[in-house]
Amino acid sequence: MPDEPASQPELPLPFPELAEDLPLLPARMVNEYQYCPRLAYLEWVQGEWADSAETVEGRHAHRRTDKRSGDLPPPEEVADEVRLHVRSITLSSNRLGLIAKMDLIESEGGAVIPVDYKRGKRPHVPKGAYEPERVQLCVQGMILEEHGYTCPEGVLYFAESKERVPVVFDEELRQTSRNAIDGLRLIAVGGQIPAPLVDSPKCPRCSLVGICLPDEVNYLKRAEAPPRPLAVARDEALPVYVQARSAKVAKSGETLEITIDDQKVSTARLAEVSQLILLGNIYVTTPCLHELMERDIPISWHTFGGWFIGHTIGTGHKNVELRTAQYRTSFDPGACLRIARGLVVAKIQNGRTLLRRNWKEGEAPAELLDGFLRDIEQARRAQGLEELLGVEGNAAARYFGAFRGIVRTAEVGELQFDFMRRNRRPPTDPVNALLSFAYSLLTRTWTMTVSAVGLDAYRGFYHQPRYGRPALALDLMEPFRPLIADSTVIQVINNGEVKPTDFISAAGSVALDPDGRKRFIAAFERRLSQEVTHPLFGYRVSYRRLLEIQARLLGRHLLGEIEEYPNFVTR
Repeated sequence: MPDEPASQPELPLPFPELAEDLPLLPARMVNEYQYCPRLAYLEWVQGEWADSAETVEGRHAHRRTDKRSGDLPPPEEVADEVRLHVRSITLSSNRLGLIAKMDLIESEGGAVIPVDYKRGKRPHVPKGAYEPERVQLCVQGMILEEHGYTCPEGVLYFAESKERVPVVFDEELRQTSRNAIDGLRLIAVGGQIPAPLVDSPKCPRCSLVGICLPDEVNYLKRAEAPPRPLAVARDEALPVYVQARSAKVAKSGETLEITIDDQKVSTARLAEVSQLILLGNIYVTTPCLHELMERDIPISWHTFGGWFIGHTIGTGHKNVELRTAQYRTSFDPGACLRIARGLVVAKIQNGRTLLRRNWKEGEAPAELLDGFLRDIEQARRAQGLEELLGVEGNAAARYFGAFRGIVRTAEVGELQFDFMRRNRRPPTDPVNALLSFAYSLLTRTWTMTVSAVGLDAYRGFYHQPRYGRPALALDLMEPFRPLIADSTVIQVINNGEVKPTDFISAAGSVALDPDGRKRFIAAFERRLSQEVTHPLFGYRVSYRRLLEIQARLLGRHLLGEIEEYPNFVTR
């Protein structure tokens, strides 16, 4: 029997020397790549980040090593008898295309030893530590060698158990590190996000699980195992509304301080603020603006009547790749029509469900509900955006024509809750005033959400671009108008939270007074915090979190990871 041919050895494919216009790759990102290529891509290429308990603990463990202490002498001055103890040294190598901030550098026998601090206890695994941590440490050693130092090994220090684990930089580990460096460089240049891990135990503990959505993407692609519930940290931060005339918002230590005529009326801890929402002529100091932008806390500006006029953010999200895909899709008429059809169908379905569930007397008329089913079929068959607009208009007329059937009638003086028809700019009755204000708040919420995930709020697919109009926010809010805005209006009217006496009528228009607006805003925020069961994924999630999930799923669709954008349709 002839001998079998020897297998062809795998040849290394090193990444070329770094060009001047490409950024140096942090050693920490090589660690992330070895742990999960998709995680490294999200952080390094798309600029995503989210804190978790582990990342906060990690920063705490590094609080001492982040303080610079001592200087690293030239390689020829590292003598056998000299003991180095240098903290927080940053070195880079253009040939390797790497940069690393080293927690601690020691010396022994004329060689330098990088010491990398890790949170938690030493894991009881072969070789004393997990491979991603050993690779990150080896990268630090490779950079030190590029600078002429002798570096045969390093140390991982685990802060909780106070144990040192030596790591020898043998050829196997060096090759693994080189492969990780080249692999991350190649996927970054290739511009194609790696596929999510499948049912991996790594995902639930990952700080980016709510951004990556691995189970959700896999489920939408393969429809196999349902997603595990999202195990992301609960965000306790909430919006702060300021509507008092001539109020001033300033920074005082770690708090926002709100004053009226130089008298302090309220404070809010910055750590508990998600947005600052200003209605009317509110003054914000420059130090306060700087602090909010540094913390990525947006400010949204409204007229005193509640119309959303813009928002202020810091440098914005770094995910250019996502916005490029968004713009590319927005110039594709076929893709725009497919997305728009889904949005309109979901809006009609959710509106039909709202009427059916909240009808005041008996059941909603079968003829009304059947009419919505016909509208849905026409929307699915629409051959262009103009035809789709006509179908949506007919469905909206049917919806608001029946809206009176779910609103409790109340009358005080000349103002009453007796909805007859939808009117805007300006609203002429209390119900329309509430609807307009609710839609303005929902527009602001969606604008903040899509901006936070890296999308451009002003480039949509259904609503056409127009100066000052957040077209994408208006697109994505369509299915949620009945679920969030209209349901809040019904709640405050039918529960008596807002009364006809809470409105001001002037020059043919009607608007909420400050006290009524405060109660309505509270009801709107409660609605956003209410949990619902996701009809596709099966887990419970708040509307506030749901909007972010939907925005990120749109991003996954635009980047080609999932075939269709899955609209949220309540059961």
